[in-house]
Amino acid sequence: MLVRHLGLVDYAPSFAAMRAFTDGRDAETPDELWIVEHPPVYTLGLGADPAHVLNAHGIALVQTDRGGEVTYHGPGQAIAYLLLDLKRGRGGRLYARELVHAIEQAVIDTLAAYNLDGERKAGAPGIYVAQGPWQGAKIAALGLKVRASGCTYHGLALNVDMDLAPFSWINPCGYAGLKTVDMKTLGVAAPLAEVQSALTHNLLERLKG
Repeated sequence: MLVRHLGLVDYAPSFAAMRAFTDGRDAETPDELWIVEHPPVYTLGLGADPAHVLNAHGIALVQTDRGGEVTYHGPGQAIAYLLLDLKRGRGGRLYARELVHAIEQAVIDTLAAYNLDGERKAGAPGIYVAQGPWQGAKIAALGLKVRASGCTYHGLALNVDMDLAPFSWINPCGYAGLKTVDMKTLGVAAPLAEVQSALTHNLLERLKG
């Protein structure tokens, strides 16, 4: 898998580039993992209700074709976009549910390296704090597009060291009152680049054929 570290880039061009890459790929195109950071933006999934944006405070709102509801991206967030052909997965094909599980486990592994416990919640994709004062708070969001061809894009966002206020201006992932947290608030003062590197390593490990 080819890993691209793209730095701080606007969301809309990144979304367009993911779609263009997927439109143009064929059976020989290598899978890619894009590691990015975005300026402040709200993104809506295909089934998202715009009413979950309570007050955008001037932050741009972009309609996407991923699954899920509304979420926020901003500086200090480790974002990984997975441009994969699932037909090449383990055992000849990787199914969407297996991919989601692998991505979530990579986030759990990354948090564990910093002595943070993350967990899944049934029916609510993403990773949540497993214990302590912030138990139940969401620390990572996940949303994918899986085309009929078996090719994927979009991915995950892990909150590292962010301004969390914009999360309070929406119902995160469609849940009113859902607490959202970052690693810094949980006591981990790790540089974003370091967490990006750890997350990249764990994704590659979990997605190995």
